[in-house]
Amino acid sequence: MSDFNGRRWAVSTAVAGTVFIAAGAFWLSFTSLADLAARSGIGDGQAWAWPLIVDGVIVVSTVAVVALAGARAAWYPWALLAGAAAVSVTANSIHAVVAADADVPSLLAAAVAAVPPVVLLAITHLTVLLIRTPATTETAESTETSAIQTSPQGSAMTLRDAGWSNKAIARELNVHPSTVGRWFANIPLTVEGLKPSPATTSEEEPK
Repeated sequence: MSDFNGRRWAVSTAVAGTVFIAAGAFWLSFTSLADLAARSGIGDGQAWAWPLIVDGVIVVSTVAVVALAGARAAWYPWALLAGAAAVSVTANSIHAVVAADADVPSLLAAAVAAVPPVVLLAITHLTVLLIRTPATTETAESTETSAIQTSPQGSAMTLRDAGWSNKAIARELNVHPSTVGRWFANIPLTVEGLKPSPATTSEEEPK
């Protein structure tokens, strides 16, 4: 297995794990915030929407932060992310204090309840980074390969492999034959594979 394929497999496994953890953290935070919304006077039919809004902003703003990394507009998703995370952590902690058993210290209940929204924030950011990294690496390698293939030397090598002569390659690439000769100085051209370019089949090369 190549290093690249091994890295992609590892990243895919990590993404699957982070998505699973994020789903669990979202569910715990969702139930707490929905119950807090219901306790605060929001109807049972609408209480579920409040945690979707709060934790949904965390997910969306995290994706936006990664997508806009380095851009001047990145401050806005960062502000949304910080605000939504603060609201989620605070609301989960308040719910824990309100709903916890009397024999459980309020500080402990609040600390336990703060874990899901914090994990959701961290794991969502990690998931986006893991998904983005393989695509970026693959694009960079593809761009590098394309650049090599479309360079004059790469084009000359392709034509040489097709059996074109140095003079025909020079005429095709609009360079001096001596330049082509320097490109292939360490790669001698066999006589058997030598043939003129299709563009010059009507012209006999001087001997």
